[in-house]
Parts: sequence; structure tokens; C-alpha cells
Amino acid sequence: MRRAKLRFMEAASDHPPFGALLRRARTLRRLSQLELALQAEVSQRHLSCLESGRSRPSREMVIQLAVVLDVSMRERNRLLHAAGFVGQYRQRSIEAADMQPVREALQHMLRQQEPYPGVVVDRAWNLLEANRGMQALLALAGDVDAMWQRVCGDGPRNLLQLTLHPQGLASVIVNLDELAPLVLARTAREALEYPEVQPVLDSVLSYPGLPRAYRRIDLQDARLPVVPTHLRLGSTDLRLFTMLASFGTPLDVTADELRLELFFPADTESQALLEGLAATTAAR
Repeated sequence: MRRAKLRFMEAASDHPPFGALLRRARTLRRLSQLELALQAEVSQRHLSCLESGRSRPSREMVIQLAVVLDVSMRERNRLLHAAGFVGQYRQRSIEAADMQPVREALQHMLRQQEPYPGVVVDRAWNLLEANRGMQALLALAGDVDAMWQRVCGDGPRNLLQLTLHPQGLASVIVNLDELAPLVLARTAREALEYPEVQPVLDSVLSYPGLPRAYRRIDLQDARLPVVPTHLRLGSTDLRLFTMLASFGTPLDVTADELRLELFFPADTESQALLEGLAATTAAR
């Protein structure tokens, strides 16, 4: 059974050469040099020279290989930079004027999700926005701002850290032993391809008291199609499952990495609780 360690790839600098990035992208997709060469319509010998650094790719070749490998926009830019070219995609701030349609679409979806919780996160699970349903849910666990401070300090508010930190939600998740390995396995798989996820994963794996079994991540872990999160807040039980949504045709790194996470009740009792919370909040 394949296991992941704290670091999943061989040690590398912050700016690895093009050949190393290409080889990593290929091996992550379990393609041989011959298979990638055939799909990209280049010779295996040329591909081998690119990976070893004996040949330097043209800009067109970098883009051609990136398309075949179906890498993210951020990784496509990294491949181009490593080969000595300017990146293909911009990375705008979410607050930029031309990102307004993106913000409005996300805000619309968050409003539509109420009274159920919904959040917008980036690929590393940093929280960008939360709807009133999410804010009301977190308030059941106590002082929300104080909890974020305990978990994330002055850094970005991170949903993965909040979920698994002993002073976050971990203490109120009844089925943490079932949920945590699945969440960590998913995050570890993303960290293999998206290096910006790795520091967040490392921080979670370093939490004091984290069970040793959680650190032995099985990258192939896939049991039930949907595992509800079972929260117990005082005498209140709440069961939720989540859905993730993303933009279908992004042309910007930020837009490509935005994720809308929507929470739904897994039983009628949880549905009634969430609807009651919304009614209480609206009455204030």
C-alpha cells in the first residue's frame, strides 16, 4: 500500500530546473517517457534530453507538453519560467476590478446556499469568504475570532487547519478518526502536484498530539463515496457532507485555484438545526 511521508517528492530547490519539473509532472500521471512522447508527438529521445537538461525546450514545446499533461495554470507558468520564458497566465488579486464578475458569481452562490454553510477557499484551503450559514455554524463552537486566533494566529485563516487543530474543530468532530485520514490523503495528493499546498499540510502534520496514524497517509485511501462530518456541539449533533465547485474555463491563476465548498445536511435533524440557526440569526 502506497504511503506518503512528510515530504512527498525528492528534495529540491524553490526553483527546480525545467527537466525536473517535467519529469515530476510525467511520473505523477504514471506516464512513461514513450507514452508522453507519443501523446505530445515528439521523439522519446528528445523528451529524454529535455528531462535530463541536455536540451532546452522552445516556448511552444513547453506549452505543448503542459497541455498534454493537463497541468494547472500555476504549474504551466512554473514550467515556462524554468525554461526561461514569461508565464502564460496572469495572477490577479481577487479584489482586482476585472475580477468583479468572479466575485459576484461566488457571492451569488454563497447567498443561494443559505441557510446551509458555504465558503470560498483557495487551493491551499485559505478562507476567502464565508456565508452567514457558515458563520452561524462556527459560532456554535464558541468565540469564532478567538478560535481563528488560536489556530492560525495572525496568518491566513485556513479551513484545513481549523478542522484538524486540537484547539479548532477537531475536539467537536465525533468521527475524526474516519474523516481526518481522508482529508489528509486528499490534501497530500494535491500537494504532490501543487507545491503551495505542502506548507499547510506540513503545519497540520506537526500539530502536537496528532495521532501517529494520521501521519501515515495512504494516498490511495478511498472508502465511502461521501463521508459526513459528525459534529457534536454541547448537546447538539450535526451531520454534514460537502461538495466542491470550481470555474470551468478560467484564464487566470487566481480564478483557476478558487474553490467553492458547500455544506449540506446529511439528515433531517441537521437540516432542521441549520434552518433554525438561520431563523435565529435573521431575527437579531
